[in-house]
Amino acid sequence: MTAVTLEASTAATPTRGPRGLLWAMLRLHRSALWFWVMLVAVGAGVLLWAYGPGADAAWAELRKAGCDAVSPGDLTCDTGAGAAYGRYDAAIALGSGVLALAPFLTAAWAGAALIGRELESGTAQLAWTQSVSPARWLAAKLAVPATLLVSGTLLLTLLHRMVFSADGALRLAGGSRAWYQGATFEANGTLATAYALLGLAVGVLAGLLQRRALAALGTAVVGLAILAAALGALRPYLWPVETLTDKNEYPEYIGMVVGEGALTSTGARVPDPICVDNAKCLAEHDIVGFYRDYHPASHFWPLQLVETGIVLAVAALAVLLAFRLLNRRTGAAV
Repeated sequence: MTAVTLEASTAATPTRGPRGLLWAMLRLHRSALWFWVMLVAVGAGVLLWAYGPGADAAWAELRKAGCDAVSPGDLTCDTGAGAAYGRYDAAIALGSGVLALAPFLTAAWAGAALIGRELESGTAQLAWTQSVSPARWLAAKLAVPATLLVSGTLLLTLLHRMVFSADGALRLAGGSRAWYQGATFEANGTLATAYALLGLAVGVLAGLLQRRALAALGTAVVGLAILAAALGALRPYLWPVETLTDKNEYPEYIGMVVGEGALTSTGARVPDPICVDNAKCLAEHDIVGFYRDYHPASHFWPLQLVETGIVLAVAALAVLLAFRLLNRRTGAAV
């Protein structure tokens, strides 16, 4: 009777499955969770303010100053000097800045607290002896933050796109934030989420490599900075450019300029000899026109999606290396 009761009691007791591991992760890193929630809330709040009261106040200020119909760069009207427009522009910058900063904060936290500290203190090894395999432990370390990062960055990206789409005339009047500028370009598409996931992957790999919190933090941030700089430099060349030419001067700026220079009578591209309008100088250098390679606004999504694919591929490679490294060090099947 007692044996049967004990057996039934044991069978009825739920095992500690993935739910227990995920719950333990959330409890252990609840400070980081609340910080992320606060960061997303601040970013969302300022973007919503910019979309409503901020834009209205900026428009009222520009109309009062007679600047609502001027061309960008018109020196007769200093459109960016007003306090209301300045607050509006700062709110947009803060919203996109949160998305730009998120990958580096993620990399630092993942390298130091998520992986490095647990390996340094031995809590990871203890978990591996409590029916949690190293592979499952690492999968949870990646899956939970990734879900939260994707949710937060997608929300901020949608809000940023909403503001950017609605304030085109205001941006034109103020002459600020072109579609191709770094933080704006990343915040308006899929790149913000992709870079956040890259930060997580790089941080986890750095933590496994260094196995110490402080060293992993530095390695993760520096590694992500190098990758981001390299990918940013590669961005203009991820899609074929369009070219404008003019016989007398450089064509106007109408997008992301990739290259420019002078044209000879044979059609060859040469560096601009800086002759300005000196006919003799132009003739001596056989200059018959000027060109400018650029990306128009229609290239936004091709550039965005190609770079997103590259970033996600690099992140996937970092995750694969992390699992391989963990397998080699623990001898576990991953």
